[in-house]
Amino acid sequence: MKCALVTGGSRGIGRAVCLKLAEDKKYHLLINYTSNEAAAVETLEKVQALGATGEILKFDVSDGAETQGVLEKWQETHEEAVVEVIVNNAGITRDGLFMWMKPEDWSAVINTSLNGFYNVTSFFIQKMLRNKYGRIINMVSVSGVKGTAGQTNYSAAKAALVGATKALAQEVAKRKITVNAVAPGFIRTDMTHEFDENELKQMIPANRFGEAEEVADLVAFLASDKASYITGEVININGGIYS
Repeated sequence: MKCALVTGGSRGIGRAVCLKLAEDKKYHLLINYTSNEAAAVETLEKVQALGATGEILKFDVSDGAETQGVLEKWQETHEEAVVEVIVNNAGITRDGLFMWMKPEDWSAVINTSLNGFYNVTSFFIQKMLRNKYGRIINMVSVSGVKGTAGQTNYSAAKAALVGATKALAQEVAKRKITVNAVAPGFIRTDMTHEFDENELKQMIPANRFGEAEEVADLVAFLASDKASYITGEVININGGIYS
């Protein structure tokens, strides 16, 4: 059984990625979530409605021990399963000016985006190397590429993930494992629903917010065989706001 794991897969871009991968019916979807079980179940139902298979896995990617424990238990009960695709999508924001930023707001954002990448990817990387195939796709952000005022913690976490993407890509390329990052700009999701879209879209050359499905299309391409010669890249998907 070939599997694709999507962290933070219950809502927003994560859900859109799960549904796009489900359309291809190539992978059994592992839908990770932390707290919103109802949303995760709804995503799984949508995956199954598309004729694909999947299951939900509850763990907090920022918690190394919990992540390890849940994944080990899953692997033990699915000995024949091979995870070929990892989409490190889980992320949180705790926005605020740096001079007022609390230590917990700094740590929480770094732990989810950066340590979450380590905790999940490190569990599977040796198996991928043995299988000589893999697709690792890290969700970063325009904030991690250009920096965004009021998001020093988020920008730092995503910029670090860009560096990790480029370094790991070089380590594993000979084993037919690609590692790429996708950097969305303003995408219409729960994370951006409080933003003033009419005001912000004036900054965007495309004059609109992106849709989660558009990001999912890019992720699905990078997860496919068609993208086998693309690795170590950061692909911006932001309507021209920054490149």
